[in-house]
Amino acid sequence: MHIEPREAQDLERLESLARRERSARLRDRYRAVRLALSGQTAVQIAAHLDRSRRWVQQWIYRYRDQGLDGLFDKPRSGQPPKLVRQQEQAFKARLEAGPKADDGVCTLRGRDIQRILSQEFGACYSLPSVYDLLDRLGYSCLRPRPRHPKNDPAVMQTWREQTPLLPSRSAKNTRPDG
Repeated sequence: MHIEPREAQDLERLESLARRERSARLRDRYRAVRLALSGQTAVQIAAHLDRSRRWVQQWIYRYRDQGLDGLFDKPRSGQPPKLVRQQEQAFKARLEAGPKADDGVCTLRGRDIQRILSQEFGACYSLPSVYDLLDRLGYSCLRPRPRHPKNDPAVMQTWREQTPLLPSRSAKNTRPDG
């Protein structure tokens, strides 16, 4: 595969970049272009790098058309969010308001939030995705420890004051020698 370097120092630069690169994918791209610049065919390069001929051609053509910048991955848009940005504020206001009477709970849990997202906002989330969404919006799953309904701070304080103190260290060996 015959290709000309786009700039005079590209061959030396590719060798240096390939030596320092930590990403194996990018390092293989640098090596493929370097081998093509040195005159090897696509089949030889593919065998040397243990890649397909089509993969080699793709990256060499990207180098030919775009230079060294073409060897980097292009940004990908990804899947659009199920809850659009305009709905996020309404959703946060709904969470801040707490559970409604028809929710049937005293505290919103993940399943309850999943149901609210589906019914009120038309966004179907899996349970792990609900927690990811809450994390992204700045919420955490931390909550105070529950208190028993019969807990009485005055009784606990009295107990602390009237309980005899325990020794700080246990006695030394209590077995008689013999």
